[in-house]
Amino acid sequence: MTINKSNAINLSPHFIFNVNLDNQPKEHDVIYFGMGCFWGAERLFWQLPGVYSTAVGYSGGKTIDPTYKEVCSGSTEHAEVVKVIFDPSIISIETLLHSFWQKHDPTQGMRQGNDIGTQYRSVIYTHSNHQQLIAEQTKQQYQTALRAQNITHPITTEIKAASTFYFAEEEHQQYLAKNPNGYCSLGGTGVCFI
Repeated sequence: MTINKSNAINLSPHFIFNVNLDNQPKEHDVIYFGMGCFWGAERLFWQLPGVYSTAVGYSGGKTIDPTYKEVCSGSTEHAEVVKVIFDPSIISIETLLHSFWQKHDPTQGMRQGNDIGTQYRSVIYTHSNHQQLIAEQTKQQYQTALRAQNITHPITTEIKAASTFYFAEEEHQQYLAKNPNGYCSLGGTGVCFI
């Protein structure tokens, strides 16, 4: 796993936390989540206690240094993702995953609501065997919860080890903090994690 820092050089510090977007303090962990448009997903995670920083970007595809326009074309195979840096002594990976599962529909394949395309697929890109294990376990638990509410579609979330993360352009970072009335497609199935 690598983070492409070359395209972070000109990015402003985090709009809310005022930390550099490529900084990860010792004793902090990182994970990438894709759950449709990354604007609303990023806001979800920056609001959680124990999250040190968030950034939006592209990962899981084949193109080096993709642009937003290229990712939206579907030709790069990248997903829009949120890089979440968190302090595991304050917030657990389980808590982050519970928020992930409940706040979008992980059964929709290459879309979230009206947003259609490979970039909007549901993904979890992990940075350790522990994260991978917990992601797989919580996936099965949430699938059971969905079935209990008569939602029979299988979860399509891609769970795998993280590959290179490419920072998205400045205008996308913490978009909904800078544009409080901006577009947010984030929703869920209405099924709570059990």
